[in-house]
Amino acid sequence: MARGGSMQVLLTGAAGLVGQGVALACQRSERVAGLTALVRRRGSLIGAGSERVVPDFLDLDEQPEPLAGFDACFYCAGAPPLGTAEAEYRRVTLDTTLAVARAWAAANPQGCFLYVSGAGADARSRLMPLRIKGETEQALQSLPVRTVMLRPGGVRPVVGTGTRHGLLKPLYWGGAPLMALAEAITPALVVSNLVLGQAMIALAGREHPPATVECADIHRIAAGGRDPAG
Repeated sequence: MARGGSMQVLLTGAAGLVGQGVALACQRSERVAGLTALVRRRGSLIGAGSERVVPDFLDLDEQPEPLAGFDACFYCAGAPPLGTAEAEYRRVTLDTTLAVARAWAAANPQGCFLYVSGAGADARSRLMPLRIKGETEQALQSLPVRTVMLRPGGVRPVVGTGTRHGLLKPLYWGGAPLMALAEAITPALVVSNLVLGQAMIALAGREHPPATVECADIHRIAAGGRDPAG
């Protein structure tokens, strides 16, 4: 298990709102020796780090070699729940995630796979995004590696990061002050993308991390506290 600045991290979704904050946390962390982004095209990672280009993540299922050599995988990729048809949401959220996770687990059997899910994820939910997120969690938990499901509520972008989805940009821009206030008052509902990354780094270094981590505990772990199971 990687300790003392020797952790090698593979990051997916580096260009997204969540991934940008997680990448920033990795770049600032003394625990992370190397950050590599798994990308479909070059130029997705902002800041220091390297990239491994795989045009179609679904092709990784039987090709673990590009994913070898890592202590942790921080899976931050996904489709926006608003405006995405169910078939496409399932392909991106479930099928693609599992293709990467299976290949990564085969190449790094001693590693830890951390998945950014969402508050309320439940395979029995009547709400399509929460149901598919829950199904994805269940599938990941059957992998032969340590897995952690992180369930943030609202994710606040820190300065220098933001969403690339045109429909969501006005919401984040106009709602930034309210999100910052909500995070301070109700950490069980909102977390910044940077704090989310800090918690992932802390969890990846644990021999027995919790299976699921809710939003309030993401804050606690990032600040150096212990989760309820730890």
